[in-house]
Amino acid sequence: MGNFTYKDIYIEDGNKVLEINVLPEKYCNFDCIFCPIGRSNHKTDQPISFKDFQKSMSELETRINHLKPDLIFINSKGEAFVNDKLTEIIEFIKGKGLRVRLLSNGYLLGQEPNKEIANMCDEVIGEIKIIKDEDFQKIQRPMDGYTLEEYILNMSSFVKQYKGKFIFEITIVKGYNDDFTSVQQLKRIIKLLSPSEVQVVRIDDEPFKKKLGISDERLEEITKMLLEK
Repeated sequence: MGNFTYKDIYIEDGNKVLEINVLPEKYCNFDCIFCPIGRSNHKTDQPISFKDFQKSMSELETRINHLKPDLIFINSKGEAFVNDKLTEIIEFIKGKGLRVRLLSNGYLLGQEPNKEIANMCDEVIGEIKIIKDEDFQKIQRPMDGYTLEEYILNMSSFVKQYKGKFIFEITIVKGYNDDFTSVQQLKRIIKLLSPSEVQVVRIDDEPFKKKLGISDERLEEITKMLLEK
């Protein structure tokens, strides 16, 4: 067995999607208090070589040949850029004639060589959850030296030169970005990034949902405000 793990294949807009996690456990440059995976024992933004890579790739090929997906969604336990073989993984998938969607929290997107790696993908998802630096440091607990300003600028730098579909995922967190002023700030970030698509979600995982989640009605209200021209 390799180090990759998978979710059951599903249909999205008529396409068969196979989600793959390319990390053996959580490796991330953030350590968010509401992360459904739990605390990060490996807080890093540096590429790491993991064992059993060839076994992992052999299993991936077997699954692709058997399931015949249309799109591979690299949605990892942490930050996928930490896997130093990410380029090879994407090249292999593209060599099978499949589209690739990559999820990153977005902080590393504007940095080389990550920018070039992400440019290989048909779709890239970047995200934001907190819009005040003080809260960013306290709630998302990033690597030392990270700032919210650089976070946003890194995504902006990537999007300006990216030719594929950039999806911007905004997570609404009760008490942190669900007020009117915060929503207006999020709208300014959307305007700066000019993404292909905006997805507005909320904290839905227990035990965080009760304290940090918002109602269906409030999610709908905020979504309308964020997406209105």
